[in-house]
Amino acid sequence: MTERQQQELAGLDHLLERIGQAPRRDDERVQLGDMLTAVGQGSFGSLLLVPGVITLLPLVGDIPGVPTLMAILVLLVAGQLLVGRRTFWLPRWLLKRSVSRAKLDKAVTWMRKPARAIDRLLKPRLTWLTQRAGTYLVALFCFLIALAMPLMEVVPFSANGAGLALMMFGLSLMANDGLWALLALILTGGTVGGVAYALL
Repeated sequence: MTERQQQELAGLDHLLERIGQAPRRDDERVQLGDMLTAVGQGSFGSLLLVPGVITLLPLVGDIPGVPTLMAILVLLVAGQLLVGRRTFWLPRWLLKRSVSRAKLDKAVTWMRKPARAIDRLLKPRLTWLTQRAGTYLVALFCFLIALAMPLMEVVPFSANGAGLALMMFGLSLMANDGLWALLALILTGGTVGGVAYALL
């Protein structure tokens, strides 16, 4: 992670603050593109954190269709990283998807306190999981999570598990904390396995 990326996003609490500062439209809605702009799109980690947090947030992540939209975002970003791109293209129609400002503000306020506790747990360790080849491993698992997320809309609470895993992957890359990446790998297996069991 470069110094510029560290300045761009300091942690989960900072990310929530940035999301809360995203400009609202005349219809009191906030577009995904505005959230990504407010957070900064300079790293793979930050682009994982946004869909992870949105899927995990109460009132927002539970809206029908939101997990699938976040899955599309993750598929596009992780897929582009896996083929060697370092800048990410996202379609305009996806960036224009929006959520109610009132629901977003309420959810972000609820999440701020646990976010501060999470940030205190992050530190550089097991860095081989968050650098070079490790980044591609994370991208692959995020790609697999995103493939399963549309199915999770019919299995209660499973999409929230996927959002938590994506958030943990994003934080691991931003903080260079391989332990969080390892825990996210385990959570991914448990979540996908639980969905498969529920559907089969």
